[in-house]
Amino acid sequence: MIKWFYYSQIRQRYVSQLPQKLDKDIGIIVRSKNPFDELLSIIKAERKLEITADEFVGVDIRNALYSLMRWYFKSKNAVCLTTGIGIRQNMGQKYKLEWDHIFPYSVLKQIGYGTQNRLKYALAQEVSNRAILTKVANRKKSNLYPEDYLKQIKQNFPDSLKLQTIPEDEELWKLENFEKFLQKRREMLANELNKFLENITETAEEEAELFLDDLIKEGESNELEFKSSLRWSYSDDKVDKNLEQVILKSISAFANSVGGTLLIGVNDEGEILGLARDYTSLSGDKDEFELHLRNLINKSFGKAFATTNLKIDFPILDSKEICMIEIKPGQRPLFMEVIDKNGIRTEKFYVRSGNSSQEFRPSEMTEYVNNHFKTQK
Repeated sequence: MIKWFYYSQIRQRYVSQLPQKLDKDIGIIVRSKNPFDELLSIIKAERKLEITADEFVGVDIRNALYSLMRWYFKSKNAVCLTTGIGIRQNMGQKYKLEWDHIFPYSVLKQIGYGTQNRLKYALAQEVSNRAILTKVANRKKSNLYPEDYLKQIKQNFPDSLKLQTIPEDEELWKLENFEKFLQKRREMLANELNKFLENITETAEEEAELFLDDLIKEGESNELEFKSSLRWSYSDDKVDKNLEQVILKSISAFANSVGGTLLIGVNDEGEILGLARDYTSLSGDKDEFELHLRNLINKSFGKAFATTNLKIDFPILDSKEICMIEIKPGQRPLFMEVIDKNGIRTEKFYVRSGNSSQEFRPSEMTEYVNNHFKTQK
């Protein structure tokens, strides 16, 4: 299935005639004993599966080959060329990943690869002239000539060029050999990406982790929220059970909206904190954490909601375990009981708005419930 997904993207299966192709492909999935083999055969009949070096010519980072290169480099545990930091690590905005020109555009521009020549400009922007750097490294790199820059990289991090499929022939690093460098790297990329796709089942487990890693880098949204912990206050360095109510608030807001994903163990900046502090506070491990979380949810929203509307997993990112709660949109309004400082119990109604959970006033709630849950049914 994963192999089919990659080929459906790079071979642009759904760029045109989307409804017709979806109907056909879904029908195959329903009736076929080996649906994804059959779906791959359909793609192969329309266009050759094997990637050729020529496909990289003039292709920029908007092309699906760019995304495939990113996944592939991550699967090899590639590192930032300048800092040596693994590109699979999530290090916050300062170390956000960027695709930098190996041969700097400002330098190429001076020798005729600017916008005045459309074909040469496309070569300067080609994915074959791109490497992954962290944001901070990209700023430091500036406009160094590749002959000097890559020699320094090879000395500091000997395997880094190989991990990003960059030719190590120093003759190709000279400015006058730019197009020869592109041709060599196209050939290397085509060869390695084809092997990667042919053996995709060997990397299937890592692909799920990489997808989540990239999702975190995109930041919080209407359907994604981060929480540092279930009950541990990092600011006060102690257990704060009020944080559990914040988790429940987010769950109810997602259920009252279009659903979404709540990640516990990730802070607002996308830094992976893990669940170690929560585990310690509960004198247990993942199992004790999940039991406690489910008890909170059952008590607040009922077992029926907990069993039909939630999926709880514990993926590992940056060698740290986090909790991922996937919340389906509810079929009816979900209210949360809140106890104020005077001990008075009230029911509140939350809805996801942008990257936060908002409380609705009774007047707003009535109109929203009538419209939203009517649509849901």
